[in-house]
Amino acid sequence: MRSPGRGEPAGSGQCWMLVISPDNFRKTREQGFSVQGIKSRHRRRAETIRPGDHLLYYIAGRMCFAATCTVTSPLFEDHSHVWRTARREEDYPWRVKMRPDHVLEESEWVPAKNLAYRLEYVKKWPPEQWSMAFQGHLHQLPQKDLKLIEDEFKRTVRDRAAAS
Repeated sequence: MRSPGRGEPAGSGQCWMLVISPDNFRKTREQGFSVQGIKSRHRRRAETIRPGDHLLYYIAGRMCFAATCTVTSPLFEDHSHVWRTARREEDYPWRVKMRPDHVLEESEWVPAKNLAYRLEYVKKWPPEQWSMAFQGHLHQLPQKDLKLIEDEFKRTVRDRAAAS
């Protein structure tokens, strides 16, 4: 795990939660968390992402939080194939450059159910339907939710260090 991003205090910029498959998260990891593509149908929302904003990775299927990154570039278009989806023509063309802030090992990913009831964003849904908050590809979250999740990431890493 890396510490909060070189010159960017936690809590500055907007927070965006990216719902991503385990395979596509691996693709982002292989890129060194240096670039992230966003699905074509989310262009309008993606156009509001700015340098200094934060990306929070939620792993679909696993229902876990895995990483945060800080956006370092304006949105740009690139059609090179990195990420995959069932839709053959989808190439995640709306992209931002970024740098990793907190990246957990797969065994350390934080289950969303452990934090869901404390997240402001999730309160839009009835408690028994909390997982609906994590449907779709790109969501804007309150800063306090990012802080809560990053604090959990830090605790996870402290616990690992204490155990070794």
